[in-house]
Amino acid sequence: MPMFGRAVNWHGALIGRAGEKFRMDSIVLNTDDTAEIPPPLTCSATDTRRVRIHPDHWYPVAWSRELKTGKTLAVRFAGAPIVLIRPKEGAVFALENRCAHRQVPLDAGVVSGCAIRCCYHGWTYDASGACIDVPYLGKGKLPNGVRAYPCREEAGLIFIFPGDKTKSDNFPSLAAAADPKYKTRRFGREVACHYSFMHENLMDMNHQFLHRKQMGQIRPRYLGRRLGADWLEVQYTFARTGGKQPLGETAVFGGKRTKDVNDKDIMTIRTEYPYQTLRILPAGGSEPVMDLWIVYVPLDAEQRTIRTFGLLSIHKPGGLLGRGLLQLGWPFLVAFTERIFKEDRWIVEAEQKAHDAQGANWNQEVFPVIRELTGLLGSCGLPPEER
Repeated sequence: MPMFGRAVNWHGALIGRAGEKFRMDSIVLNTDDTAEIPPPLTCSATDTRRVRIHPDHWYPVAWSRELKTGKTLAVRFAGAPIVLIRPKEGAVFALENRCAHRQVPLDAGVVSGCAIRCCYHGWTYDASGACIDVPYLGKGKLPNGVRAYPCREEAGLIFIFPGDKTKSDNFPSLAAAADPKYKTRRFGREVACHYSFMHENLMDMNHQFLHRKQMGQIRPRYLGRRLGADWLEVQYTFARTGGKQPLGETAVFGGKRTKDVNDKDIMTIRTEYPYQTLRILPAGGSEPVMDLWIVYVPLDAEQRTIRTFGLLSIHKPGGLLGRGLLQLGWPFLVAFTERIFKEDRWIVEAEQKAHDAQGANWNQEVFPVIRELTGLLGSCGLPPEER
């Protein structure tokens, strides 16, 4: 059940400027849009940039196209080395990427049936991580194996579950990517920032000034938000106040948008930890014209480099002509979204550099939604490790 005006609390010792420790037992966020914004703290008590992502969720670590049949692929999740294996027959599986014998990477090994054989001494592991063969030992003397991760392939993505296996029944919905009424673009890049910067960037549409060269002059109008224990949803409308509609935007809507639809198309952005979605419902429409699902997967142990995995689904117009126009406009949409993402990547990496230089989160945030989002990410993630 959605809750309005809910205070978000987060507990834990945090590291401030010059390694100083301090504790805030309760962070009460401003949830009343009409209330006066509380004065900013001298330094944000919850340093979201050091909160670790929670492992008890499914995370994509590769695109299906990256892993060929009979091959391996080395990936990382929050510093943990993982190898993906695609046998010639059977499902993809994921193991810790080091042999139990000499700790060398298993991705350099050979796929043998539904198992992986280490390149060094030939130790062999099945999909459960069990060591099933050591060429120079008897079957009764086999050593312990390696960690196996629950693994699942959906919508062109390879997911792993790095947390408690008993909680792995919470697979995310990727409905639009499998819906024949939508055409889906799969995209993503490595970005040198903490995942929280990406959540804030997408949730806060007040940053449209950054994209003025790509989109013209856009005025966002904030409609309101809803908040739950592990999710936050916000809605906006938009009005074009100057400049021309980009061809990529034309491809999304299936045609030109005139001034009479200003502030009528509704954009809904939702963080449902740890994923985000963005949907645009056109004026008078019953189905989203655009449906984005995206997640930011930390690669390094410090969680300051992430890889984005996004599924951008565009509703196919009716009739052969409409679908033909979408096909013609698709390259423009791809180029348009790449330019937008390039600007977003530059700005969030600049934010990370500023955080690193200052040694703490000194942001003076005034938008209540982002204050709430900060609290949500802090309460759903793992506390920073002591240094």
